[in-house]
Amino acid sequence: VQLQASGGGLVQAGGSLRLSCAASGRYFTMYNMAWFRQHPGREREFVAAINRNRSAKDYADSVKGRFSIFRDNVKETSELLMNSLKPEDTATYYCAAHYSQTYALTRDRYDYWGQGTQVTVSS
Repeated sequence: VQLQASGGGLVQAGGSLRLSCAASGRYFTMYNMAWFRQHPGREREFVAAINRNRSAKDYADSVKGRFSIFRDNVKETSELLMNSLKPEDTATYYCAAHYSQTYALTRDRYDYWGQGTQVTVSS
């Protein structure tokens, strides 16, 4: 599967952004989807994940209550709605796909990655 992330940009603290990840290829419904982010000079970290049939989601503690992950298995997209953004949310955000029964929380388990989209939150 190929992934294309979009929707990043510059926003003031307290604002919102919606990231989108478009998938192309076969068997999208067989993949668990996730979002990771990477701050400059730091390792890529888990943000959110959603399983294949949307029955389970998981979030990093740092974004719980502020971010929401969705997927549309007809449109073959995954989205990350980010509310109450903070300057520390500034990072490059990546969508990822994991071919398995359930989602994973570590980046080494993900097989496919989008190209990244930059989110900058000003204070």
